[in-house]
Amino acid sequence: MAISSARRSFLWWGLAALLILSVWGWWSGRARPAVAAAGTGTAPVLVHTTTVAERDMPIRLQGLGAVQAWASVTVRARIDGQLESVGFREGEVVRQGQLIAQLDDRVQKAQLAQAVAQRARDQAQLDNARQDLTRYVELARHGAIDRKTLDTQRAQVAVLQATIQADEAQIQAARVQLDYTRITAPLTGRTGTLRVDPGNLVRATDADGLVLINQVDPIAVSFTVPDTAFAEVQAAVHAAGRPGPGLAVEVYGRGQPERLGQGELVLVDNQIDAASGTLRLKARLDNPDMALWPGQTVDVRLILGDRSKALVVPESAVQRGAQGLYVYVVGDDDTVRVQTVRTVVAQDGLIVVAEGLSAGQRVVIDGQYKLRPGLKIAELKAADQAAPDGKSAPGNAS
Repeated sequence: MAISSARRSFLWWGLAALLILSVWGWWSGRARPAVAAAGTGTAPVLVHTTTVAERDMPIRLQGLGAVQAWASVTVRARIDGQLESVGFREGEVVRQGQLIAQLDDRVQKAQLAQAVAQRARDQAQLDNARQDLTRYVELARHGAIDRKTLDTQRAQVAVLQATIQADEAQIQAARVQLDYTRITAPLTGRTGTLRVDPGNLVRATDADGLVLINQVDPIAVSFTVPDTAFAEVQAAVHAAGRPGPGLAVEVYGRGQPERLGQGELVLVDNQIDAASGTLRLKARLDNPDMALWPGQTVDVRLILGDRSKALVVPESAVQRGAQGLYVYVVGDDDTVRVQTVRTVVAQDGLIVVAEGLSAGQRVVIDGQYKLRPGLKIAELKAADQAAPDGKSAPGNAS
């Protein structure tokens, strides 16, 4: 019995010692990472920074627009006739006054010749009547004829003079009809599809006409902006101090960064579309390289003026949190703090800041996810961006 009690005592003491050793090992293993973590917490966080810049920024109003021909004319025949020939190729540029179509003109030439002959006949009768009038005047002076005969001859001369005037009008009308057989370009522009082939009969009442000519240089862009921008547009128009609107307009491909053309605003529509809540504007642009084409959908920027000495930071510097927009500002001792900001607009990869920052302050533009207020930072060098395997280190800007 004594031996059994000793064994139980030894067993309990062994279990107690084993428990103490286990607790000590667990505590030692936990303490080492904590010490290591405390050591790494003092190392600065590698980030990219930049300074708040002060510059003049254009005030832009964005809109969605459609390219239109500056002028568009459907060329139609003004008289009925057979189309003999065409003086252009489809899709080429024609000049104003260039012959683009010729109708059969034989009937019109015959009508003109008939009118000229009629005038010649009436002119001969007028010349004879004038000679008779001269003789009648001499005879009446000597009392050889009565007064009535002289008056009748004078009336005959007046009638023939009026007839000559009518003949002149007929000749002019015949010449106009003959000119209508020569169809010329009413403006300089690019032709579309030829809608009637030579040999066909064309009529003045044909709705489709012969061809559509679009003037594409200069070219027009019609676009809309929200009706809430009307006051801002009007103020910019008046500030321009020119007879026309005169505000600069930039046109870009839909969703593309490349500018396709630049011109000026020429029209502010005389009413706001109540259904869509938009104001329609129109711009005129030179288009020598044909980068713009009628029917094309484009992004439009209306330049309303300049925002002088605006404070700007890259878009990546501004973060969004529960309290709104903020940036990480770097102090003189390289520690960061959170600064809430109020922004005006984002454009060209920059954000215009209205409140919260001042020129020359240093802000973080990459690596914010590793930061919290009070931490120290260090500028990430170009050589530090590559990991030992040659790949970019995670979290570093490229």
